[in-house]
Amino acid sequence: MTPQLTISHEATPPTSGKRGVRVVRSLASIGYEGADLGQFIRALTKARIRTLVDVRDLPLSRKKGFSKTPLAKHLEQAGIRYLHLRALGDPKPGRLAARGGDIAGFKRIYATHLRSRPAQAALRKLGEIAMQAKTCLLCFERDPENCHRRIVAARLATEFGLKVEHLQAPLTSGQAL
Repeated sequence: MTPQLTISHEATPPTSGKRGVRVVRSLASIGYEGADLGQFIRALTKARIRTLVDVRDLPLSRKKGFSKTPLAKHLEQAGIRYLHLRALGDPKPGRLAARGGDIAGFKRIYATHLRSRPAQAALRKLGEIAMQAKTCLLCFERDPENCHRRIVAARLATEFGLKVEHLQAPLTSGQAL
C-alpha cells in the first residue's frame, strides 16, 4: 500500500527564493492512529520529511514504537530528525474536552494555551525550523480535523506563509476507523 497524501485548502503566499525565484515552503502534519511504525515512517520518507516535530503534551503511546525515545531512534535510522515541543501540546483540560465531544471548549482552551509565552516561543521556533527543512507535525489523531495540530499548522501557514499538507499513513491491515 502506498501512503496517502491529503492537501489542505489553506491559502498561503509564496516566499522569495534565490534570484527572485518564488518558493513556497511547506509544512506537513500526520497522526499515527491506525498505522504501524513501518508504514508511518514510509509515509514520512515518501513526503521527504527531514524533521518530525512531536506536538503531543505527553510523548507517550501504548502503540509500540510511538513513544518519544523509540520513535526518535527509528526516525534517526530513517534520516529524520525528531524534536518534541511540549509547549505546543494540548493541555489535559483541552484533551478532556475533546474526548467528551466539547469541541468548542477544546478550541477555547487550546487558543488560550497558544497565547502563553512558552507556546508563542515554540511556535516561533517551529516556524524557523519549517523554513529551513521539510517539517512534519506529529500527534495521535489520524484526522487533522480532530486534532490540535491542525490549529498549529494553520497558525504557521498564516505567520510564515507555509503551504500545509496533511499526510496519512495507510491503516494497518484489517483496521478501520
